[in-house]
Amino acid sequence: MKITPTGEACGAHVTGVDLTQPLAESVVADIRAAWLEHHVLAFPDQAMSDDDLERFTLCFGPFGDDPFIAPIPGRKHIIAVKREADETSPIFAESWHTDWSFQEKPPAGTCLFGITIPPHGGDTHYANQHLALERMPDELRKKLEGKIAIHSARIPYAKGGVYGDEDRKTRSMDIRASDDALKAESRHPIVAKHPETGRERIYGCIGYITGFAEMEPDASMALLAELYRWQTREEFIYKHKWKPNMLVMWDNRSVLHRATGGYEGHSRLLHRTTIGAG
Repeated sequence: MKITPTGEACGAHVTGVDLTQPLAESVVADIRAAWLEHHVLAFPDQAMSDDDLERFTLCFGPFGDDPFIAPIPGRKHIIAVKREADETSPIFAESWHTDWSFQEKPPAGTCLFGITIPPHGGDTHYANQHLALERMPDELRKKLEGKIAIHSARIPYAKGGVYGDEDRKTRSMDIRASDDALKAESRHPIVAKHPETGRERIYGCIGYITGFAEMEPDASMALLAELYRWQTREEFIYKHKWKPNMLVMWDNRSVLHRATGGYEGHSRLLHRTTIGAG
């Protein structure tokens, strides 16, 4: 197995391993170590089935819970991230976020397998939140220390939200907005140690975060906006380019991510699983 860093703010490519076959415990341990070091791993040229994708996911933890998006037929733990060639709805997950941070125990990671990849566009961007914290100005860090962020699903997934009832009329993805999103809320420290490495990082950003506990709404929004401008700076970002039969796994505890467009007139399909917190 060969691990080649991207040379950007995070990420590495992994070759010399066959993910269509069961992995030895030593190989899983090596992949986990690389994942924790680089935060985003890309495995090119892996002709994986859905069974392979599920087996690989379970090497790194239990399946996580994926609310508000229906699984593909015949599977409980795989969702389709798709967009038709003629689709005009906004790009799904175009805003910076970390998956399902509104859960009490958010997922450790996400696996995404490229099936139909357009000839251009559709990159996924990752922002290294360890690096963003390490380089953060002291003044901003002092404002954030000890703050508890309120994470909520209401903005994207309530019936009147970004992916609500109106959005569903023009979207091919099977998103199931629900009033349950109004109750899907958890609180997490904005600066905390990574649960496996102990390395400090920023956790989350405006979008899923609707404010800070014990702060006035206007002050919360101002601080979140200041943080957002910092944590998504170009120097912290790795821009990943997809190829068919490529698997990417990322650490939701270390990076933010977002989808991008630029492939109008072309279809795009990826299958996704979630690695639970364990």
